[in-house]
Amino acid sequence: MSGCEPGAPTTRPPFRDPRLPLGARVDDLLTRLTPDERIAMLHQYAPAVERLGLAAFRTGQEALHGVAWMGPATVFPQAVGLGATWSPDLVRRIGAAVGAEVRAMRARDPRIGLNVWAPTVNLLRDPRWGRNEEGYAEDPYLTSTLAAAFTRGLRGDHPDRWRTAPLLKHWLAHNNETARDTTSSSVRPRVLHEYDLAAFRGAVRAGAVAGVMPAYNLVNGRPNHVSPYLREHLRTWTGQELVVCSDAGAPSNLVDSEHYFATHEEGVAAALLAGVDSFTDHDQDASKTIGRVRGALERGLIDASVIDTAVRRLLTMRCALGEFDGDDDPYADPRSAGFDTPAHRALALEAAEQAVVLLKNDGLLPLSPSTTGTVAVVGPLADECKLDWYSGALLRRSSPREALAARLGADRVVFVEGTDTVRLRTAAGWVRVPSGAVAEEQGREGAREASLNPAQQAARTDLPPLTIGDTPTDLALADWGGGVFTLRAPSGRYLTVAGDGFVRAAAEQPGGWVVQETFALERHGSGHLLRHGGTGGYVCVAAEGLKVADRSRAEVFHRHVVERGEDAVARAAAAADTVVVVLGNDPHINGRETEDRATLALPAGQDRLWRTAHAANPRTALVLTSSYPYAVGDAAGALPALLWTAHGGQAAGTGLARVLFGDVSPAGRLPQTWYASEDDLPDLLDYDIIASRATYLYFDGAPLFPFGHGLSYTRFDYDDLSVRRTDDAAPAGSLAVECTVTNSGPCDGDEVAQIYVSAPGARVPRPHRRLIAHRRVALRRGERVRLFFTVPVDEALGFWDVAHGRWTVDPGRYEIHAGASSADIRRTAALTLDGPPPAPRPVLRRGLEAADYDATDGTVLVDRAKARGDAVACGDEAVGRLLFRACDFGAGATAVTVEASRETAGGATNGGATNEGATDGGAAADEAAVELHLADGTPLATVAIPPTGGRYAYTAVRADLPTPPTGVHDLHVTLRGALRLARLGFEG
Repeated sequence: MSGCEPGAPTTRPPFRDPRLPLGARVDDLLTRLTPDERIAMLHQYAPAVERLGLAAFRTGQEALHGVAWMGPATVFPQAVGLGATWSPDLVRRIGAAVGAEVRAMRARDPRIGLNVWAPTVNLLRDPRWGRNEEGYAEDPYLTSTLAAAFTRGLRGDHPDRWRTAPLLKHWLAHNNETARDTTSSSVRPRVLHEYDLAAFRGAVRAGAVAGVMPAYNLVNGRPNHVSPYLREHLRTWTGQELVVCSDAGAPSNLVDSEHYFATHEEGVAAALLAGVDSFTDHDQDASKTIGRVRGALERGLIDASVIDTAVRRLLTMRCALGEFDGDDDPYADPRSAGFDTPAHRALALEAAEQAVVLLKNDGLLPLSPSTTGTVAVVGPLADECKLDWYSGALLRRSSPREALAARLGADRVVFVEGTDTVRLRTAAGWVRVPSGAVAEEQGREGAREASLNPAQQAARTDLPPLTIGDTPTDLALADWGGGVFTLRAPSGRYLTVAGDGFVRAAAEQPGGWVVQETFALERHGSGHLLRHGGTGGYVCVAAEGLKVADRSRAEVFHRHVVERGEDAVARAAAAADTVVVVLGNDPHINGRETEDRATLALPAGQDRLWRTAHAANPRTALVLTSSYPYAVGDAAGALPALLWTAHGGQAAGTGLARVLFGDVSPAGRLPQTWYASEDDLPDLLDYDIIASRATYLYFDGAPLFPFGHGLSYTRFDYDDLSVRRTDDAAPAGSLAVECTVTNSGPCDGDEVAQIYVSAPGARVPRPHRRLIAHRRVALRRGERVRLFFTVPVDEALGFWDVAHGRWTVDPGRYEIHAGASSADIRRTAALTLDGPPPAPRPVLRRGLEAADYDATDGTVLVDRAKARGDAVACGDEAVGRLLFRACDFGAGATAVTVEASRETAGGATNGGATNEGATDGGAAADEAAVELHLADGTPLATVAIPPTGGRYAYTAVRADLPTPPTGVHDLHVTLRGALRLARLGFEG
């Protein structure tokens, strides 16, 4: 670090010289690190290297919609709410604000990390997914566009240095919390390329992404943390050195829960070889990861070059963040960052306004401040500003009640929560909250100092437990659906259970990794047992107070209703001029990380509230504030006004009030389909959106509200839609789409012009319509604007051609649609592409990869080998069917070679399902065979597959074709028994 002689001028080593190319600096630093120092850098908590002046470094700072887990910060709407804005410009500015606050917070607390784990780009394929709130949309184009905008804001505008290093979550095909670390998403090639990869691809190519995080689940039988797609796809989209950070605990899952590898040394080696660079495991204890990496080296599973590759990527990210630049880092000056600035507050309000979606309006809205009398604002979310697991702490808050009172005056706003007021009695007396249970908040900071993981934050034990006495305490019981409820004391604190098992009125809100504030009543004789959700235990009466224990000690409670919530709502609604009912979810209950929803229905108690309010006052508007869609067909049919907004952050209430009173014309648009019923959805684990006809792309039914839907207080007309193909830098040219949008209504407003494409008469199933471009544009009353869109032809019209294993654009007729939603199409223009007809499958030359089917029934995709490749196996039954269209057998195919594996004579090879006892008229239960026939029923061959000694041990079985097929035919393949089919080869 200094010259050779005392007093010699100091020279900085090359890695600290910002004038040098980034790669040269990283190479220099890498050579200075010892092997042990390099290995230590592979853990999330990389230690300092004091001899080189390197500080400790932590990958992973949560910042999905504001800086999370590190105390107060500006809280923006949930990601799904940002998706509802359909505004890349707004989302970019929010990303920039979040990045600035990360830098500002780091200036006073070096534990704040600059490697930001955001955004989440998992597609909102199924609205029952517990983490629906974290994604932007069900559409890959919209998701990728917004993710690119958010990462651009996080990254900053400096050409070389990054404000923060954004990392996309969660690679790949991850939409279920149910058994999320052991379930496998069966993703056929078309869905992989057209849907799941597409969401990541556009954002990565935009150039502001530093890396990705693999998801907990498996894809096609292989854990995402050893996914070959990291190398085969992700790293081909950019020349940047992307960093892959594991999800928390996932490296250990490779052995502990997934049993994919026999030892942790094998697991960590496979993850490194696949491209994982940083291991988030065992919190701050790096010793286990270091030991496993050393063990993998000693066993020869990897060599030092594999470690060097991962460390080089990590050092490249750190160098780009300016860590080694000293005063030359353009973001080092805290004055360049902002925290809780007036601009950030205004941005939070703008986001809250833009996220509101007007689903229905029969003229009730907007309300008039001068003519509106008393407003009753009712419901369990009417005076709430809810946070979620990835929120920061609120610096300020605005609930609907607070915002309406600030606007109209407290005397014109009546608030009723709508929860039942209850008392609980046991044989020994009434449940009561001790009078001293209102102490100041304390006792939580120690956990935060010890760990940056909020899951380790302990509940309070400084307050006295609930007791039994002669005088009851009235408790507010809120129904969150599924038999789950919370109880709140008059102090405003929720009943919760700490590590010592006692029940206290101690929680400000439900929350935590394991929510300790939920309960369920189980009928027991004339009373109920009170089961605690967090522990699964039952409340009993101990000498010191109420405590959770096993069921044998459970106390019987009798519930006495002091007042029903709907009665209080009815009184308030009847006395008011207008009613605003605010219902929805608590983001920590019934639908969150680790927990999927079982239903799309509103909780029964909440459903009764809107019905009660409307019966008492027809001027009732329902506001759904939630992390996900609901099936509310009755409400949509009965009420004059219906709105939805995600949990809108610190300015949620003010933003909603400004929309209700017409200060802002609503322009939010649904980022996902709202279905009429969960009966419209396939199984939660069915990832094949094409076969299951899922999302707006393929759904054949009538949604309650379609993708892209949202109303306004004004009207917009669409005219003069045109489309033409241009020759430009894109490989197949681009589509130039133009249309005119006019605000023909009574007020200023934003319109979201949406451009879709369809391919009528396509040779393969294509989406009904697919979003290819959009623009959110502000138009004054009477203003007219010409909108121009340019979309590469291959992106707009292409699809993955499984017949030839490539992205392709077929010739033929296409339709370009412009409109206000996927269902509200205003103008259509046709486009015809010339070209030779698509060629059939050249099966004699290329054979057939089993995974490249056109259609299937009863099969799942599995891993052909642990490192790479897919195979096909039967699903829950012992029979599966595949269809390969347009197979060209030329002058005749005389033989077929089946490449398949069979683990045992009767065991399963599809990752756990046992296929016993089913014969279906074919092979016996202890046999396995592959049958081939043509579409007209002509049999070609039945090929028996012998046991091969393992699921990854493939054999090639050749069979003659007595009736050689000639020309082009559809080929039907039936799998029977416990086998894995990898490939079919043909001879002619």
